[in-house]
Amino acid sequence: MVRSIGVLDSGIGGLTVVKEIVKSLPNENIIYLGDTARVPYGTRGKDVITQFALEMVDFLLSKDVKFLVVACNTISAVCLDKIIAVSPVPVLGVIDPTVDHALKTSKSKRIGVIGTRATIGSGIYETEIKQKDNKAQVVVASCPLFVPIAEEGLGDHPGTRLIAKDYLSIFKDQDVDTLILGCTHYPLLSNTIKEVLGENITLVDSAKPAAETLEVMLQEKGLLNNGSLSGKLEIHVTDAPQRVQIIAEQFLGDPLPGGLKEVVLANL
Repeated sequence: MVRSIGVLDSGIGGLTVVKEIVKSLPNENIIYLGDTARVPYGTRGKDVITQFALEMVDFLLSKDVKFLVVACNTISAVCLDKIIAVSPVPVLGVIDPTVDHALKTSKSKRIGVIGTRATIGSGIYETEIKQKDNKAQVVVASCPLFVPIAEEGLGDHPGTRLIAKDYLSIFKDQDVDTLILGCTHYPLLSNTIKEVLGENITLVDSAKPAAETLEVMLQEKGLLNNGSLSGKLEIHVTDAPQRVQIIAEQFLGDPLPGGLKEVVLANL
């Protein structure tokens, strides 16, 4: 039996990462779990985020996955170490690959970061960027409403532009040339963010860097599926699979003929 890659997220934003994994590794089976019943995580405290994340990890490990991808910046920022400590399989978070990509992309080394309150409050991006390049300058902003906006499919709504103008005003006159979308939901707001900040800023999200790093790690650990058959994608959510399917298809960019499966976690 070909074992799967397990991917977890606070909602369905992590499907942006899944989309890139499927492109890079079309033979791999993927089991995705999005906690749509309790999204957003970014407004919650560390202990609650950790509890919720470990419940998702337990579910995916029960599926005998060979690797875990934490496709959520908030979870990666707050409790990746706890997941690594309990997991019998390798674990990849999204922050480290994203930072590497942003540093390669930025010419001025003036980098902006937007994320949830929990991600920005953790200081993880400033720490990681400074550790890799102590000359880099970092400007950060929390954008808590962006997650529910993305989950509702309102990324290009006129009201979203007004909210984005307020959230992103900190980046005006900062000479930032690269902006990290520090949440896997935020790519669905890319058009609006570009409208507000202008075309001269390069947006960096977690999806492609995470998928590239995953491929390298699978190869190094001898876990790459070298078969010829196309991989299967199995998507689980913790609430309202019918309601979120349309938005999930927007994140993936493809229809989901098999639909989404609902799962109940321990404390739901």
